[in-house]
Amino acid sequence: MQLLVLAGGFGSRLRSVVSDVPKPLAPINGIPFLSLQLDNWTSQGIKEFIFLLHYEASAIIEFLKIWNNLEANQGIEMRFVIEPTLLGTGGSIANAVQTLNLTSNFLVTNADTWIGTGIQELAHASVPAISVVKVSNAARYGTICFDKAYRVTNFTEKIEGENSGWINAGLSVLNPEIFASWDGEEYSLEADYFPSLVEKNYLIAVPLVDNFIDIGIPEDYHRFCKWVVGGRNGSL
Repeated sequence: MQLLVLAGGFGSRLRSVVSDVPKPLAPINGIPFLSLQLDNWTSQGIKEFIFLLHYEASAIIEFLKIWNNLEANQGIEMRFVIEPTLLGTGGSIANAVQTLNLTSNFLVTNADTWIGTGIQELAHASVPAISVVKVSNAARYGTICFDKAYRVTNFTEKIEGENSGWINAGLSVLNPEIFASWDGEEYSLEADYFPSLVEKNYLIAVPLVDNFIDIGIPEDYHRFCKWVVGGRNGSL
């Protein structure tokens, strides 16, 4: 199954500590974050990638071509779709679907979100489905509620205070048909599309138990660096 990687954002919140490269290439103990991601994704069976790019796309493409030319990475297929303007997560995916004429179900993930497992679980889930992880402090993300059949019943907004809960882990499996009527406008997968699926009782949650982190803010970026330097021992 193809993996679409959302990697076009500006990474503005991380600029104070990572300013010389785009966020997906943020150095983790001297290694680009995206290199660690690729190793993780390919170890779970992904052989075909589509990168959805905008900000500093040329730098990311240059890195990916170097990575792909390494002997250990032969047989991995990579394609790139560069957005002329930011289209939002939903618009970015729709643009790729229409540009590449995608016809089969595909996985989607964020270039800046680490989740140690989940590829096979999502690849075999009912479509559409999203991965969820339980975190001790969900205030930054908002939470997801689902029933005993794992159908998502509600999304809650971000709230103040440290409250545990299930959150969107940033990995989903989708069908290209849902993007066929895209009008070319910007829209959000999380804020627009997923809630519409919940209203129709269509969206499935796939709970994962693994280390999860979004490196988009300095605090979490440094925490991930420390975890990697420490041998990836313990939880994030």
